[in-house]
Amino acid sequence: MKKILFLSLLMVFCFTAFTGCGAFVAMSGAGGGLLYSDTKSPLPQASYYGTSSAVAMKKGEASYTSILGLICTGDASIDAAMKNGNITKVHHIDQKLSNILGIIATYTVVVYGE
Repeated sequence: MKKILFLSLLMVFCFTAFTGCGAFVAMSGAGGGLLYSDTKSPLPQASYYGTSSAVAMKKGEASYTSILGLICTGDASIDAAMKNGNITKVHHIDQKLSNILGIIATYTVVVYGE
């Protein structure tokens, strides 16, 4: 019985310790699950900046994807999201985080404005 418990704990430790770094990219910020996460939250550093008279009529998104924490590509900048949504005045900014087993992690910046 002790051997089974030890092996189970060892397996869980190895699973979490050797999961790709992409898992940690996706888990930072809004939290995340070990096996799967798909969350949306305000971007803490710049949630509500910009002109107070701006209205959230348009939405622009920009993202990057990490594969096993080894390859990461994309542009998740606020500027790219504003260009994608044709936004000139920012109302607020959210972020989306998704992670599947630490193999593929995606981070998306969502800008709302006019």
